[in-house]
Amino acid sequence: MSVRNLSLTSAGDNVTYDLGELDRSKPFYVAGHNGLVGSAIMRHLERQQFGNLLGRSSRELDLRDRDRVFDFFSEKQPHYVIMAAARVGGILANSTQPVDFLSDNLRMQVNVLDAAREFGVERLLFLGSSCIYPKFAQQPIQEGSLLTGHLEPTNDAYAIAKIAGIMHVQAIRRQYGLPWISAMPTNLYGPGDNFSLKGSHVLPAMIRRYEEAVSLGATSVTNWGSGSPRREFLHVDDMAAACLHLMEQYDGPDQVNVGTGTDVSIRELAEIVSTATGYEGETIWDSSKPDGTPQKLLDVSKLNSSGWRAQIDLEQGIADTLTWFRANQGLLRT
Repeated sequence: MSVRNLSLTSAGDNVTYDLGELDRSKPFYVAGHNGLVGSAIMRHLERQQFGNLLGRSSRELDLRDRDRVFDFFSEKQPHYVIMAAARVGGILANSTQPVDFLSDNLRMQVNVLDAAREFGVERLLFLGSSCIYPKFAQQPIQEGSLLTGHLEPTNDAYAIAKIAGIMHVQAIRRQYGLPWISAMPTNLYGPGDNFSLKGSHVLPAMIRRYEEAVSLGATSVTNWGSGSPRREFLHVDDMAAACLHLMEQYDGPDQVNVGTGTDVSIRELAEIVSTATGYEGETIWDSSKPDGTPQKLLDVSKLNSSGWRAQIDLEQGIADTLTWFRANQGLLRT
């Protein structure tokens, strides 16, 4: 693997960074390591032989508490950081709790990024969300679409927080010369997801809804909206692999889209999930409920050109997630 040296100026000092394979022995902090994305990243880093992984639960370290975050960084001195911690939820949670999504995410991001800069973190990857892009962005959505139009109202507070995180990383690069980067994943799913019917995203909510319909012998299942919006879905194990790839192979101010480059309608998604669960009843669409953005398909040409492509197709990924759901009923966030 090629290694590229960068001579960077930070606070008046010349510092040389080697972009390439990360040192597997250095302390590596994954913020949000118990979440859907963070746990997948931890699994991937373990498989890649990283031997000094750091993680703290929200009970052990409240990232909204600035003093405690700085104390943690001072004590542990992480060399690498992935900021995967976030308050997340589906349309219902985002639209009814905008203050919580804005305030919590802004505080967590600012505290972690400020502490990482203060204590000399060499490489940091900030994870955002595809909801940062305008509601009616041209499809597939390119990285340059950021801040070119109005956001989807049902999750604009969360989106603004994530946009602020991207700007924070770009500001760090300009002012301190650090090779920090941002990645924008599409809709993620997989083991460890939130399967709450009120707080989850569309795919895990569907898995639970159809699985419960089968177990109860229900003859109908009702889903929100018309079923016409199109969404792209990426398995978290693919996302985890993309994160390490970007940290080792990418250095640039622009966020990088991470996805599969293909999408399905919500109706098509429901068919895949119902087939996987064995459900044979009727599916009803409640068009009085919001659809959200008509389509969100990411242009992943920048990521693909760097040498990375998603490996897990949607049908297989849903089948694997359903297997995990069935085997971990006692561990579910419901």
